[in-house]
Amino acid sequence: MVSSVCTRIGIRCAATRVSRKSWPRLRPSSSLSLASAALRDENWLHGRVGVPDSERAEPQRLILNVTMWPEIAEPRDDIGNTVNYSEVAASLRQFVNRHACKLIETLAEEIAAHLLAQFNLRKVEVEVRKFVLPDANYVSVTAVREREAT
Repeated sequence: MVSSVCTRIGIRCAATRVSRKSWPRLRPSSSLSLASAALRDENWLHGRVGVPDSERAEPQRLILNVTMWPEIAEPRDDIGNTVNYSEVAASLRQFVNRHACKLIETLAEEIAAHLLAQFNLRKVEVEVRKFVLPDANYVSVTAVREREAT
């Protein structure tokens, strides 16, 4: 397993090393999942989430943990063949800034749907952490969604 960390935007990527000798045996129409990529813990955002209006009045700190499974047609060392994680991070910030939700469950679902619609992903897992309870580090919800088969 090969790991790389991009600490600037909090991305951890893990990819399985594949021998180039094995590539010719792949069927051209097959869809590969050579890697999953994750934006973890350092993806701090501020959003308006809460049941009472007063809780949504001011943005509050949230942490998003996002794991993505890109749709990869063929293995090549080309950013156009996968997901640009910097674009994903920017898209998450814009999305959370524009949406106010009463429930973190709703926010997690909407983020998952947004990422599947905007990026070439076959599956996404979104955890939203909120820091509102005095006796707990955080509360969280995780939504896992896959692109519908066509």
